Amino acid sequence: MTQAPSFSEWPPELRDELEANSSNPAVGTRLLLEDEYARHWEIRLTPGERIAFHRHVLDYVWTCVSGGTAISHTGDGDTLEVSYEVGETRRLSFGPGEWMVHDLANAGDEDLIFTTVEYLGSANDALPLDRVRVAA
Repeated sequence: MTQAPSFSEWPPELRDELEANSSNPAVGTRLLLEDEYARHWEIRLTPGERIAFHRHVLDYVWTCVSGGTAISHTGDGDTLEVSYEVGETRRLSFGPGEWMVHDLANAGDEDLIFTTVEYLGSANDALPLDRVRVAA
């Protein structure tokens, strides 16, 4: 993982998008299922494609289905380049009032695919999905 200087290196459009989407609840490109326990998301990015800034407030688990390389900008102003292995899985947890904002761009030559499961029984209330449509 490599890290670049903070916000000063970001183009103005990226800083504006961070501000506009700091409460975006869409942590995936497609909401597959929501039930009383969890939200199940897919992230599928073609080479060069990215998912906009979004806020994580719920405990969640992600798995990289495809493997690949991504660039992520964080709400703290960091820019990270990360390589993922097929099947790599991580769990993140947030205490009351804690959250994380970031985007994700496919920096590789193949599709980058993740599954993410957010747990609705977390310490924080789920963000409303007013702008998100469940996959058919």
